[in-house]
Amino acid sequence: MKITALTENTSRDPQIGCEHGLSLYIETNAHKLLFDAGQSALFAANAEQLGVDLSQVGLAVLSHGHYDHAGGLERFLQLNDHAPVYLSRYATEPHYNADGKYIGTAEALSHSDRLRYTGEAYRIDESLALYSCNERPKPYPLDTGGLSMESGGARCPEDFRHEQYLLITENGKRVLISGCSHKGIRNLMHWFRPDVLVGGFHLMKRKLDDRLIADAKALDNYPTAYYTCHCTGVEQYRYMKPYMQRLHYLSAGQTIEL
Repeated sequence: MKITALTENTSRDPQIGCEHGLSLYIETNAHKLLFDAGQSALFAANAEQLGVDLSQVGLAVLSHGHYDHAGGLERFLQLNDHAPVYLSRYATEPHYNADGKYIGTAEALSHSDRLRYTGEAYRIDESLALYSCNERPKPYPLDTGGLSMESGGARCPEDFRHEQYLLITENGKRVLISGCSHKGIRNLMHWFRPDVLVGGFHLMKRKLDDRLIADAKALDNYPTAYYTCHCTGVEQYRYMKPYMQRLHYLSAGQTIEL
């Protein structure tokens, strides 16, 4: 399995652009798929630079309904004329940041006939499955970070019901792909216990303190290899790294092979 970061908050290559967002191109034994599309068409420009042909992608997954993951989907639908896009049935609901700014998906996206809406669990095939985990008990409290959503015409604290996770099972490995882990990275590890986890931890606004160290040590107790990025935060990653033996950072343009 090969996973390439088409766009992410950082880049180590001057030929590859970066932005606050995430897009991953994943090749498995049976699939070529896109996981998220960043906040703009930058992921597509980077894909061309990296020799990734987006027209050959067989399916796409949207992790959740925030602009920095869904903003480039319209461009993907222009470049690729057949791939279905799997997203939560809640993904197109309005979402707002802590300052009240709208951070949801583009309204035009909701009119595409290529969208495939998912619920609590959705199996694409024997190797790919999507889970929202909305009905699972959360042993660790949810941190909204001040984010909010609209439900029933009223504004309320975000519950991240629009977020889903992709579990890939291949060659005896269970690889979990998460856009932002809004439901809590420790909750995700409690639920899935994957061999590999790729994605953001949603810690970039967390203080560099003992609480963060405790989280790092708790994550390190699992035999999981972590490839993190985006909303983890570079400073938070560096702070956690000494306490996590298998923690790595994935920047735009980089490829990992599993």
